[in-house]
Amino acid sequence: MLVVWGRRNSVNVQKVLWLIGELGLAYEHIPAGGPFGRMHDPRLLALTPHGRVPVLEDGELGIWESQAILRYLAAQYGQGRFWDEKPAVRSRIDGWMDWSQSALQPEFLNGVFYGFYRTPEAQRDWSAIEKSLARCGSYWKILDDVLARRPYLAGDSLSLADIPAGALLYRYFELEIERPSLPNVEAWYQRLQQRAAYREHVMVPFVEMRGRLDY
Repeated sequence: MLVVWGRRNSVNVQKVLWLIGELGLAYEHIPAGGPFGRMHDPRLLALTPHGRVPVLEDGELGIWESQAILRYLAAQYGQGRFWDEKPAVRSRIDGWMDWSQSALQPEFLNGVFYGFYRTPEAQRDWSAIEKSLARCGSYWKILDDVLARRPYLAGDSLSLADIPAGALLYRYFELEIERPSLPNVEAWYQRLQQRAAYREHVMVPFVEMRGRLDY
């Protein structure tokens, strides 16, 4: 059975659990990180060289880094779903995955979610928050333009291209922040909410992180 290490309210863990849910795979979850500790657990450290989560155990194999885990799961268990076997199609999927991880996610999670939601109000740097909000808005508008032409980022069906960015949508739309008009992103979000695995693994309340820099 698969084993997933990490905390359920972590976006990077949610990506992994969402795909596991889409694939209908049985798994065990071991809470780790944040208030759960266990980051120095010998079993965890035997699976990953840097002692960070999420980590996926599959038998004797340990896979770390959320994007690598997503690709592994799709290749090992997806049978051509989510990560196409054709190199040309796969390259488009990979492009969106890597862009989401390197541009959109750090700007939103570090600049907005951490800077605004997780920082106590008296300590917020509003100048930095507003700059991050503006950059996030420009990134979401890129996706909005793409989603005006197709229902999912890489085509007509859900793929790995959607998971890294899609996992951020619940937090983005739940925060009390200013957002640009994003009709196509909102429609995409509504489509994702119709998926049972998305509702179970991504739409996880995060109120315990409000004003918590130490979480």
